[in-house]
Amino acid sequence: QVQLVESGGGLVQPGGSLTLSCAASGLTFSSLDLGWFRQAPGKEREFVATIRRGGSTYYPDSVKGRFTISRDNAKNTVYLQMNSLRPEDTAVYYCSADSNYAYRYKFLARDYDYWGQGTQVTVSS
Repeated sequence: QVQLVESGGGLVQPGGSLTLSCAASGLTFSSLDLGWFRQAPGKEREFVATIRRGGSTYYPDSVKGRFTISRDNAKNTVYLQMNSLRPEDTAVYYCSADSNYAYRYKFLARDYDYWGQGTQVTVSS
């Protein structure tokens, strides 16, 4: 049974930092492409970051330079380090995984077969 479990969300002041973690089980972790998405109330799910099985990463302009995705294959865990947080970063953050190989970065929700339950991140003073 495939499971992705996020943790690390919470309340943080603008300009602060937070690190999200996502532990995976039931899959060969090193063979996965991994992603983070977020969804704010009333908005569509938005791509935040992806890391391919080989370790290369890709970000949208909205988070580039502030967020860093990384993976630890020994711990079956993917991380999202978030710095310089803004109120507009407030959302439920989801990790995602996909085992299908592709010669491109996966930045669409439909690219991923597996999803976590989400963790709330609130940026507010």
